[in-house]
Amino acid sequence: QLHLAESGGGSVQSGGSLRLSCAVSGYTVKSYCMGWFRQAPGKPREGVANINSDGITTYADPVKGRFTISKDIDKNSLYLQMDSLKPEDTAVYYCAADRVPRCGILTAGYEFNYWGTGTQVTVSS
Repeated sequence: QLHLAESGGGSVQSGGSLRLSCAVSGYTVKSYCMGWFRQAPGKPREGVANINSDGITTYADPVKGRFTISKDIDKNSLYLQMDSLKPEDTAVYYCAADRVPRCGILTAGYEFNYWGTGTQVTVSS
């Protein structure tokens, strides 16, 4: 049974850093497209970053140059390193997994089949 579990969220001040982790079971992160998404209060879910089976990454414009998505094949985990955080990054962050090797255009992720329960990130000014 596929299971995704996010961790690493928390509260930081503007300019700080956090590293989100997504532990995966029942699924091989090496073989498929995976992504990070976020949803702020009162706003629709949006894509943050995704990564292909071959490691090619895509980022949303608001996080380019500040966030880095990666995966560890040995630990079967997905990560999101978030630097230079801004108050507008405050949201619940979700990892998601698809069953295709190549990611499509980074959108709100409705094509992704599997989701974690999310981890809260709060950035204060």
